[in-house]
Amino acid sequence: MLRAVVVATLALAVSACSADREPPEPARPTARTSAADPSSTPPSASATATATATPSAPATPSTFDAGRAVRHVRVLAGRIGPRLATGPAYREAAEYVEGRFSAAGYGLERQRFPVPAGDSWGVPVEAGSSFNVVATPPGFDPAAPYVVVGAHLDTVAVAPGAEDNASGVSVLLELARLAAADGTRVPVVLVAFGGEEPRGPGDDQHHFGSLSYVSRMTDVERRHLTAMVALDRVGVGARVPVCTGPLSPPRVRSALLGSARRLGIPTTTCGANTASDHWSFEQAGFAVARVGSTPYAGYHSAADVPSVVERDQLRRTGELIWAWLRAR
Repeated sequence: MLRAVVVATLALAVSACSADREPPEPARPTARTSAADPSSTPPSASATATATATPSAPATPSTFDAGRAVRHVRVLAGRIGPRLATGPAYREAAEYVEGRFSAAGYGLERQRFPVPAGDSWGVPVEAGSSFNVVATPPGFDPAAPYVVVGAHLDTVAVAPGAEDNASGVSVLLELARLAAADGTRVPVVLVAFGGEEPRGPGDDQHHFGSLSYVSRMTDVERRHLTAMVALDRVGVGARVPVCTGPLSPPRVRSALLGSARRLGIPTTTCGANTASDHWSFEQAGFAVARVGSTPYAGYHSAADVPSVVERDQLRRTGELIWAWLRAR
């Protein structure tokens, strides 16, 4: 597992409105590689981490900052734009995400995997490789209970992907900041998945990054993962969709809905949802939920730009997930 320590020395261009300045971008970490596989960190690397508990909760916990989340959306979908999983823009976006994770003190791992040629929502695309960015908290112990929260970083070929899924990644990055500051009830592994978007119909042409993540999990990791939540399209609407698939027990969804009720956050529910990275975990027998999926006009199109994403919905989603992570 890679632990990158970086110093923030570069600043993003200042926007016209000082209230919406983009966050400074830390120096980009360089991924280590294993001798056995020069393209990736070995799957068992996370099993070598030393064991410590997450920090004790302070009397006044930090709060979710929707403004920060919006600025992340603007970087990913505005400055960088379409992030095909096998292309250079995806790598630029991944370096940005790695910089934020590293600045918060997380250990980093890149998990590489192949992506086949196919059709990216009407655009023929060649085969290539992509990778997940996996962030683990200091002292992470896979032999103790933990949860995974993930969001896919890639887009279809033509879409800037503000709602799908810079919105989910922006919440993930803000959760990283909060968890580093205050800790969580159980450790949380944060994953920016590559290759979620389809290259054709059916499960075998979808969710390449999360399928790769699950296939690499050690027996110890599998025994101690208690829940997985996928954040996918979380920045549109006035209610937060909280869903699960057809196989998972409802306990993760129920816990999220309980946190929403306590906070007064309006939600909708659904079942049999298999359209995001939670499905890879669910098929492997884990308890899961998907947060997000409100329909919107710019879906998988060039119209999926930062102005589509609503600050209040990011705030609702982020506050809900943060409350769930603190309450576990």
